[in-house]
Amino acid sequence: MKAVHFGAGNIGLGFIGLLLSRSGYEIQFVDVNEERVSLMNERGAYKVTLANDASETTEVRGVAAINGKDKAAVAKAVSEADLVTTAVGLTILPYIAEDIAKGIALRLQASADSAKAKPLAVIACENAIGGSDELKKHVARFLSEETQSLAAGVIAFPNAAVDRIVPLQQHEDKLQVTVEPFYEWVVDRSALPAGCPFIEGVHYVDQLGPYIERKLFTVNTGHCVAAYYGFLKGYATIQEAMQDEEIVARVRGVLGETGAVLVTRYGFDETEHRSYIEKIIGRFLNPFLTDEVVRVGRSPIRKLAPNDRLVRPAMMAFELGMDTANLSGAMAAALRFDHEGDPEAVELQQAIRESGPSWALTKYTGLSADHPVHMAALSAYESLADLPKADGRQGGTSK
Repeated sequence: MKAVHFGAGNIGLGFIGLLLSRSGYEIQFVDVNEERVSLMNERGAYKVTLANDASETTEVRGVAAINGKDKAAVAKAVSEADLVTTAVGLTILPYIAEDIAKGIALRLQASADSAKAKPLAVIACENAIGGSDELKKHVARFLSEETQSLAAGVIAFPNAAVDRIVPLQQHEDKLQVTVEPFYEWVVDRSALPAGCPFIEGVHYVDQLGPYIERKLFTVNTGHCVAAYYGFLKGYATIQEAMQDEEIVARVRGVLGETGAVLVTRYGFDETEHRSYIEKIIGRFLNPFLTDEVVRVGRSPIRKLAPNDRLVRPAMMAFELGMDTANLSGAMAAALRFDHEGDPEAVELQQAIRESGPSWALTKYTGLSADHPVHMAALSAYESLADLPKADGRQGGTSK
């Protein structure tokens, strides 16, 4: 079996590629990093190390790479693939859509009877809700109505939720990747075309939405909360921040609120979800990971968006009449993420300086100034000005 994966970054190599290899796929990575493409074609393999006591290392074999600039080669690979996956980030999906579309068109043209064409699943393994739906929209722009009709029932874009922490890499080998032992890859089984091969290690479900939000509102929410409070207290890494009892309490408080929403809205078992929260906190504490606070906290504007990890669960909780004090506090901490190396943080701080925190909060979260969650976040913002720094640390700014 052949798989084409867009993105030879850490998630592509250390997560998606590893699982595809275990399922017997030969993998062609598509990437514009010429050094990685060259090394992969030269070696035909790369190494993945687990961040644990044993530092277990697996060699992933049977891999090759295509330079993303070679559009004809990319389209040909897609046309011949049994599976196409991506891990490039939502903003890059529009740029790879045309090549995927050309590959789909070639695939259908090669079959005299489109009903007998090999089924193909195109799965966007992105850190977002509805990533495959988004990719499908971009691909459709490059397909004629006739080709879209032929593709119906044969080419599918099932949504997915992916979860694996990839820490700061410290390898001389450009292809070696260290990842945490835990992973979760959930795919919408109901959207798969008939005859599409399954992937070892993937959890297939008929309703993906609850699992996407469980991951987003637990892992992503908890991670950024640890990052924003860790930044304010002067910690360099998530692991350092999670040694601070006050920060752990804030993370637990936020996840208690998001957990109440998830249990009420989707019917997750309350005891099992509490266990899931503790598992996630344990992952943040993993001493074998080195995850920089500024990396996890980057892009605060995106993370403060109405449908993202802080505002959306807060609004869901508010509508259900539940407490949102911890989530409001986390929004305030995000507003104080003043890291000069991050363009969104720079924009955010400029907006606060020029128009005030209340205006910025409304602009980026969509919450009106008279909304109770907005008022609670603004109050928390003022109180965080006096948040004590960790002993001997300078925190609160990277300037």
